[in-house]
Amino acid sequence: MKRLLFTLVFVLIDILSVEFAFANIDEQNVNPEINRHYQGAEFENWVGVFERAGREVFDQRHAVVQALQLQPGMDIADIGAGTGFYSLLFAKAVGGTGNVFAVDITEDFIFNINRRAREQNLKNIHGVLNHQKDTLLAPGSIDLAFVCATYHHFEYPQTMLASIRRAVRPGGKLVIIDFRKQANVSSEWVMTHVRSDKQTVIKEIEQAGFQFESESNLLKENYFLWFVKGNDTQP
Repeated sequence: MKRLLFTLVFVLIDILSVEFAFANIDEQNVNPEINRHYQGAEFENWVGVFERAGREVFDQRHAVVQALQLQPGMDIADIGAGTGFYSLLFAKAVGGTGNVFAVDITEDFIFNINRRAREQNLKNIHGVLNHQKDTLLAPGSIDLAFVCATYHHFEYPQTMLASIRRAVRPGGKLVIIDFRKQANVSSEWVMTHVRSDKQTVIKEIEQAGFQFESESNLLKENYFLWFVKGNDTQP
């Protein structure tokens, strides 16, 4: 019994030391101007931008949700929820026993996501107004972190990834959907607006304690990556 107790204590210490290592990051802002358009932004001015025909992640939203294979009772974070069109679909997929945390740095986006949820009688959506260094999600609160067209907006990617990692339960998943950045292929806007290409993103996320799992070929303009939360004792 004593041996088991000592073993559990050492495992707990090991886990806490790993989490502290990921959280204790003194990181420089990689792109201080990337989110200036969202400071005080109003929902009405962006719904037509985010929810427009021709935007791949909007056009393919139902296929993306199907690919996630959501189950009733799952807890999901839509990080960088924007106008909330994915959050609303997630809420219907996980049902009343699941939860969707719509996380965004823009107050008016959160206000209107909550409004849309009320209008659709979706009581399992919870708006979370966060900031650039923390999702403000409770530790171990989600099964899946969904980050769509938002990773390139992380001003402190390692700090934010540490926050996401704390929120994801053991064995939980992280999905990243973002623009493909390829010279002579991607648009000039993508090449100048998006900080990193896919391989750099994968490397950064693996450094944060996630393990690359697979890539879906569903999208063309965007990559669709799956990661799993790594073993706490072996980051």
